[in-house]
Amino acid sequence: MIRLSDLYPLLRPLLFRLDAERAHRLAVRALAGCGSGGQRPADTMLAQRIWGRHFPNPIGLAAGFDKNAECYAGALGLGFGFVEIGSVTPLPQAGNPRPRLFRLPQARAVVNRMGFNNDGMEAVAARLAARDRAGGIVGVNLGKNKETADAAADYEKGIACLGPFADYLVINVSSPNTPGLRALQGRAPLAALIDRARAARDALPVAPNGGRPPLLLKIAPDLTAEDRVDIAEVALGRHGGNHASRGLDGLIISNTTIERPAEIGAAWQNEAGGLSGAPLFGPSTALLRDMYRLTEGRLPLIGVGGIASAAEAYAKIRAGASLVQLYSALVYEGPGLPARIARELPALLAQDGFGHVAEVVGADHR
Repeated sequence: MIRLSDLYPLLRPLLFRLDAERAHRLAVRALAGCGSGGQRPADTMLAQRIWGRHFPNPIGLAAGFDKNAECYAGALGLGFGFVEIGSVTPLPQAGNPRPRLFRLPQARAVVNRMGFNNDGMEAVAARLAARDRAGGIVGVNLGKNKETADAAADYEKGIACLGPFADYLVINVSSPNTPGLRALQGRAPLAALIDRARAARDALPVAPNGGRPPLLLKIAPDLTAEDRVDIAEVALGRHGGNHASRGLDGLIISNTTIERPAEIGAAWQNEAGGLSGAPLFGPSTALLRDMYRLTEGRLPLIGVGGIASAAEAYAKIRAGASLVQLYSALVYEGPGLPARIARELPALLAQDGFGHVAEVVGADHR
């Protein structure tokens, strides 16, 4: 039987003739049409239990691909161990004017300034309510509406509405495409935001698995040394007051960058938006390594940025990631990428004498 992943090298030139956002919509519709085929069998070397949830492998689909919970079941069928949908805001919003999504083939990169375009939390909740929880892990990435002054209120609304359907929740304060959003990563505003978000999470009903969804924070790669220390302290619940235990359950490292390295070419140096793909691998992995050190290996970290191979996924895990995510590489490698990484990763573990992926997490620090 011919698979879509086998056809992708032939389809890619045709897709690249289309506007990038139109091609993305076609991909979402194609996966949505696949329905729920179920996840592929897990390699026992790669399966982990984190936050009380079973991850058949550590390879996840990052937020941004399935913004509106339209194709998560089809994505899980590609071989992903988990899928993160969103970012989702309380109210629907159109996002920034088009064009707002650009391919940089020479750098195997993408620039986007989407601006949290999504159908809103009520529409997404209706889709997630119908999902089969046994079908796989689905996380929900939350954002704020562009015009909202009280950012924490939007995250509280998102948690209350979508929390009952999420295997984990992500507070996204790191997109460069919503004015003022990244300012929430400062120590004082972040501590206040996380306290309110945790209170909203703790108010959710207890799920059938006996718990409430863990709360994660997605951070930017463009952080000063002081920013990194502040985020680590808040994540560990060391931000003062009487809430020493009210930290985070994990971090996602990292979102897109506003930096413009030389390798992307002169034509893209002044293009507004976040840069992802191959140029992000180095800086995001360096930040991951630093945040693992600053959080003392106490929190599960999800490593994101520039992963296009099993070797790069393995490097993220060695740097401190318990799980990893990819998105931009799918544009260039196609839908067979997650299954290929999951297939090739065990050999890299065995080569270094590891019997299980959990043994590799943070190995570079030991």
